Amino acid sequence: MKILAIDSSGMPASVAVLEDGLLRAEYTVHYQRTHSQTLLPMMDEVRNMLGLELESVDAVAVAGGPGSFTGLRIGCATAKGIGLAIGRPLINVPTLEGMACNFYGTDCIVAAMMDARRNQVFAGIYAFRSDAEDADPLEVLMDQTPIDVKELCGRLDALAAERGRRVLLMGDGAVSYRSLIEENLTAAHWYAPAHLNEQKAGSVAMRAMDLVTVYGEEKMESAAEHRPVYLRVSQAERVRAQKAEGNE
Repeated sequence: MKILAIDSSGMPASVAVLEDGLLRAEYTVHYQRTHSQTLLPMMDEVRNMLGLELESVDAVAVAGGPGSFTGLRIGCATAKGIGLAIGRPLINVPTLEGMACNFYGTDCIVAAMMDARRNQVFAGIYAFRSDAEDADPLEVLMDQTPIDVKELCGRLDALAAERGRRVLLMGDGAVSYRSLIEENLTAAHWYAPAHLNEQKAGSVAMRAMDLVTVYGEEKMESAAEHRPVYLRVSQAERVRAQKAEGNE
């Protein structure tokens, strides 16, 4: 199976091609340009280097959220456009599950988190099964959700004690709130190194492959059906709601 994967859910923009379990290419850029400027040129570069015909792709995997509202919309629109053009299904990969797969197979509890501001993060907690066989190798201990950093630390302490495992912290949320984490997390823990800390389309592709292998077509959707997962309304929408309440 050949999967074209896209992740523009956070600051990095990333494109990858996974074919029959082999990562053919991955192109990731984290710089001061918008995804609307970088994503399609990156994809063209990958296609040119591989001599890839889009029609040879079996599915398009996309990090479907949570994340930056603008980034998710750009990734969503790009994936939908490709899917519609070549008549291929999309695989919606939860952003934080894709991030956790940067550490595929670790025996740590993985806490993937994105900065949601005001001492909150979008977080998911995961563990990898060593004897998965036909089961999903990724165990979701806490599905991705907005959560206060202190509350997250409490949950991680409880899970670490219950399972006797160290905690691995990753994502820009772990960077932004490191001092707060250190004040509140008592379990043995460590932080992801820079090259594995953020979104990577290769990991999105790997997670997509597992989802299809374990769950089949129920994890696929048409390009027309795909919608990103925001988890909460945007700042602009909150401001509009507050103004509307004030005018009542």
